[in-house]
Amino acid sequence: MTQALQRKLVTFEEFITKYPDNSNKRYELHDGVVIEMPPPTGDHEEIILFLIERFILEYTRLKLSYGCPKTAFVKPSESESAYLPDVLFLNRSNLVNEPLWKKESILTQAESIPLVVEVLSTNWRDDYFTKLGRYEGVGISEYWIVDYAALGGKRFIGNPKQPTISIYSLVEGEYQLDLFRGSQPIQSPTFPELDLTAEQIFNAGNI
Repeated sequence: MTQALQRKLVTFEEFITKYPDNSNKRYELHDGVVIEMPPPTGDHEEIILFLIERFILEYTRLKLSYGCPKTAFVKPSESESAYLPDVLFLNRSNLVNEPLWKKESILTQAESIPLVVEVLSTNWRDDYFTKLGRYEGVGISEYWIVDYAALGGKRFIGNPKQPTISIYSLVEGEYQLDLFRGSQPIQSPTFPELDLTAEQIFNAGNI
């Protein structure tokens, strides 16, 4: 589970100064509360690596000016929060408009973030509740939740629960949801020609 490290609220500036590079642990800031992220499992990391590899092949093929940074925070406006997605693709052509990028590797504009992915772990409520609303508020065009262990609530992935990929696509300022399971081909607005199934992603750790 995620662990709140301080009851005393901290500002975004205090968080960025003190926490991100502390002892190789991963932290996020949720409305002024510092959260230590749970250590990932091997399967969790294998899925992330698999997705990054497939996405890079696709945007390279399409000659898109995208990149996948090792560490980049998403900073919603008017919020003392900073989120560290498992996978984030940035639009490099818009980085000149990012006020914090050069100094702190922080993204604030929807135009810089075509797609983010969260691979679920025990803190699944953060991804389905908090981050869903905040990424929508930022205006991020596409948000994936990869629930490979069927950890999420039944309201999100159905009953009986089964491994599910939820893809939220921004339409007129609101997310529209599509669910993918088993051998269903993934349909990604950002990468419409992506040749990938949900099952391939779930089995990434077995390759």
